Amino acid sequence: MRLSTQLAYLFILALPVASIAWTVTHEEVFREPREWCKDKSQNCHALVPRKFFYLFTCEYCFSHYVAALFLLITQFQMLYEGWRGYLVAWFALVWVANVYMGFFNRLRLDIKHENVAIAVDQTKVNGDPPPPIHKP
Repeated sequence: MRLSTQLAYLFILALPVASIAWTVTHEEVFREPREWCKDKSQNCHALVPRKFFYLFTCEYCFSHYVAALFLLITQFQMLYEGWRGYLVAWFALVWVANVYMGFFNRLRLDIKHENVAIAVDQTKVNGDPPPPIHKP
């Protein structure tokens, strides 16, 4: 497979990896299981269970497992054939997915900042007290 095709696959495969990793580790739909895993990762006495449960709370850690699953499903390899190609593809996929998640996180912060600024401006115009800021 040509390098340009491999790069296209890499950037496309990183999208669902980032989406799944972000959703599981940040979004409301998985809040209760994530909080349970967080509690287990902080309170288990044995090292292996602590680390296992922690990976469901960290998008970087979890993206490694999601990327490995996608490589297993797609058989995608980069630069080399065999195990070396899978290894290169795995770390490249994790890196690109985490770049995507970083961009997404920055975009969300910018949107929240704009919403707060708009709310403050509206209260100045109306003379109302500023609205309370809710933390997610």
